[in-house]
Amino acid sequence: MEILICDARAGESVLKPFQLKLAEFDIATVGFALIQAGIARGPEDPVIARKGCFGVFGKRKDWDSPIYAGDRLELYSPLLIDPKLVRRKKANQNQDAKFQAAATERKARRL
Repeated sequence: MEILICDARAGESVLKPFQLKLAEFDIATVGFALIQAGIARGPEDPVIARKGCFGVFGKRKDWDSPIYAGDRLELYSPLLIDPKLVRRKKANQNQDAKFQAAATERKARRL
């Protein structure tokens, strides 16, 4: 069974095809593919133990999630900045700009 592995952990993402070898009674799972590709040794491997560090086609998956022929298994890098903090900071900046514009307008009316 052929899948694609997209490794984006080291900056620029690298996409490479990978042939998953299944025995007669093996079930193709994300964890099985990670072990066969040599990326992980098991579910507690420190390389992939972080939550949300891998997925299929942009959707986070668990270790036991099934994987099918033609799927793209993606390995994600850790977030450097919390997206919630960035949105909150941007919203506060917009709010500050509104207050400054209103203050300038009030000052102009007085003159």
